[in-house]
Amino acid sequence: MKEILTNKFLWGPLFVSFTAQLLKFLINLVRKGKVDIRKFVEMGGLPSAHSASVSALTVLVGLSEGFSSPLFGITAFFSLIVMYDAAGIRRAAGEQAKVINAILEELLSGHPISQNKLRELLGHTPFEVLTGAIMGGFMGWLIWKL
Repeated sequence: MKEILTNKFLWGPLFVSFTAQLLKFLINLVRKGKVDIRKFVEMGGLPSAHSASVSALTVLVGLSEGFSSPLFGITAFFSLIVMYDAAGIRRAAGEQAKVINAILEELLSGHPISQNKLRELLGHTPFEVLTGAIMGGFMGWLIWKL
């Protein structure tokens, strides 16, 4: 159990992910002037917690096993998939949700039919992914030094 509780490769990326979510919360608080607890768990926004956590993990593995090791290659490859998904596929799904929500508003305006809207903020812009990746890489390096 001690090994799990002291595992930098587990807790480091989780800490980085939490920090990214906290930053989203604080950025939203400054921009909108109101507390929105959902920002701690929502997808999308700046910085990308997904990108930050996988980048931290990749840097930790690289520093531990070497940047030419098979494990680093595997970790880096899957990190790129996560970041591509965050900026590509999930973002496209969010754009589709916007269009569907607009169609629903047009169809249902003035009608008593109730319809739940789809979540539109599912993915990230490339800038949000890059910011998360840089943040995660830097924090991974800091965690390694601790």
